Amino acid sequence: MLRSILIAATAGARALTPLAAVANAARARQLPADSGIPPLLANPLIATGILAIAGGEMAGDKMKSAPDRIIAPGLVGRTLTGAVAAMAFAPKDRRVTAAALGAATAIVSSFVTFRARQWAMRRWGQTATGAVEDAIVLGIATLAVRAPLPAAR
Repeated sequence: MLRSILIAATAGARALTPLAAVANAARARQLPADSGIPPLLANPLIATGILAIAGGEMAGDKMKSAPDRIIAPGLVGRTLTGAVAAMAFAPKDRRVTAAALGAATAIVSSFVTFRARQWAMRRWGQTATGAVEDAIVLGIATLAVRAPLPAAR
């Protein structure tokens, strides 16, 4: 479940990154065939669209008008994408657990990354801290997607 937790944690900082990472992995057939991810996400057009929207989210995060990630609509979106992405890496019999764990991880990560970002912005500003946060989120998402799958039980 480590991969599920890692990918869900990225939702706390960037709501669409976990979904984009999973859709891109599904499109590239890097997920198990029985991953439980809707086949629609593997569609190249859909995967590319989600990736573009996630990129837009990263760009928008650096704007002064960007809303706080801990407002209700933001938390709802992060919870959903964290849950869906977490299921992609869970065995079939543990998908519900992965979804619940992914949702909880996304919420906790939202508050932790919000506080960390607020602290960092006072010292280094919004754009620089956002770029560093993007790099961390992309690194974690890449690790979650590319880590070797455990052997079947």
